[in-house]
Amino acid sequence: MIRLLRFLSPYKGRAAAMLLLLFLQVLGTLYIPTLTADIVNRGIVTGDLDHIWRVGGFMLLAAILTAGVSVAVTYLTTWIFSIMGRDIRNALFQKSQSLSLNEFNRFGTASMITRCTNDITQIQQAYMAAIEMLLPAPVMTVAGLILAFSKDTLLAFSIIGAMLVVCLFAFLVSRKALPMFARLQSLLDRFTRVLRENLTGIRVIRAFNRSDSEKERVDQTFTDYAETAIRINKIFAAMMPVILIIMNFCTLLIIGAGGQRVAAGRMQIGDIMALIEYAMLILYYLIMGIMVFMIFPRAQSCANRVSEVLSVQPEAPGTPRSHRDSNEAASPARLELCNVTFQYQGAEEPVLNNISFSAHKGQTTAIIGGTGSGKSTVASLIPRFYDIQSGTIRIDGRNIRHMPKRELRDKIGYVPQKAFLFSGTILDNFLHGKKDAGMEEIRHAAQVAQISDFIDSLESGYQTCVSQGGSNFSGGQRQRLSIARALVKRPEIYIFDDSFSALDFKTDARLRAALREEVRDAAVILVAQRISTIMDADQIVVLDEGRVAGTGTHRELMESCQVYQQIAQSQLSEEELA
Repeated sequence: MIRLLRFLSPYKGRAAAMLLLLFLQVLGTLYIPTLTADIVNRGIVTGDLDHIWRVGGFMLLAAILTAGVSVAVTYLTTWIFSIMGRDIRNALFQKSQSLSLNEFNRFGTASMITRCTNDITQIQQAYMAAIEMLLPAPVMTVAGLILAFSKDTLLAFSIIGAMLVVCLFAFLVSRKALPMFARLQSLLDRFTRVLRENLTGIRVIRAFNRSDSEKERVDQTFTDYAETAIRINKIFAAMMPVILIIMNFCTLLIIGAGGQRVAAGRMQIGDIMALIEYAMLILYYLIMGIMVFMIFPRAQSCANRVSEVLSVQPEAPGTPRSHRDSNEAASPARLELCNVTFQYQGAEEPVLNNISFSAHKGQTTAIIGGTGSGKSTVASLIPRFYDIQSGTIRIDGRNIRHMPKRELRDKIGYVPQKAFLFSGTILDNFLHGKKDAGMEEIRHAAQVAQISDFIDSLESGYQTCVSQGGSNFSGGQRQRLSIARALVKRPEIYIFDDSFSALDFKTDARLRAALREEVRDAAVILVAQRISTIMDADQIVVLDEGRVAGTGTHRELMESCQVYQQIAQSQLSEEELA
């Protein structure tokens, strides 16, 4: 929690004003019982109406001012911690954008959503509760006890006795409740994960007729969360009546003992009323402070989870440089992989071993291989979604580890294996590739991607709404829209990660022919499963179990690479092979 206080530094002035007003609120709250005692002792008992009106008017003014200060404290507290929550969310989101996929997968999507939403809300509420309830507690307790002792020493000690009983009871309750808060937070992560899986995988669930079993799994998750929350609430539900009994018993003690002392002439009736109010204020703020302490462990757990993400250091941040070192000589290749080895976090063995190839400007380099051979992994390494364990990847002779990620990714147009569209409009998705793209550029990119006719046939054209993930388009349409988005960017390197798999052969052929003219000034990396998609590539890299099994053109590989021959024979007819 303390580590996150740095997000308050831009608002130090407002925070100081909030604390000052909070102090004035406490003073005003304690001053009113003193005025009440004065009205009773010097006004009601003596029958002095002028004194009653004068002090009563002053007490009304003090109450109004205290209420105004209280409203100001609440406003400032809410404003400061709402803005603080916004800043933490922004920092968390920015951090998540800078994480490699390995680092991101350590936390998981469901957990990141919980950290950005519920966890930060818990932190905000804890800070607000600390300001409004915990900070006034020691001031109220000390000042209240001083005033109580000024009225009567014996009855002041009775208030201290009630405080000790409340603290002991709260300690016993906290020992039982605190472990439940940590469990509740982990169950919330599980809650989010299971719910997300069922919502995103609803088609698969229905296709395999698993709705009933998934409903049971979801119900069990909800039940576990609810049972833990209910147990916590039961503890607090039992705690409040007990505390109220203690407070009422304290009131009875003050009235009983105070009545005897008034009868003996040792104190006045107004002092009894003041002591009762002091006792209620002291015990109320003490209880509120204890309650805050009890919710703090949950907030601390949330703060630790948020800080865990914010404190992550990049796996290999590299040293951004604007120039080449002497050992990074200019290379004729636009993209070059040299002895690249990569292993996923937690994997038993590398998925890529000593991969080397180069891609040149104006040429298409295709990557093909069996399932699990590492094709898509290669495509993910070039934009540094993951960092390699050994070897180097160079663009225009520069090691990509020595390039800022923004500069690196500005050079790359990436079309993922699973085409993804953002909610908004088709135009918004194209502008995601290049913010200042003109309509001519966008229309041209759509024509090259063989999607312009489809867009023109839509009633709203480029303003057609896109559902989340592009679910209102077919797989082939999503792929072509994703390809057009990359073309709008006009990067130096295009990476198509099996981005033609949902296209029919006719559309595939037309798109590749149009691409050939469009990407003359760029290097193209084409990951594919189909031989027909890559037959015309200038260079084909064949991967087998994470190693390069062969490199060359289609004709050369048909003569020299057994792995490529097997793939070709499984997909092409004898006439096509000939």
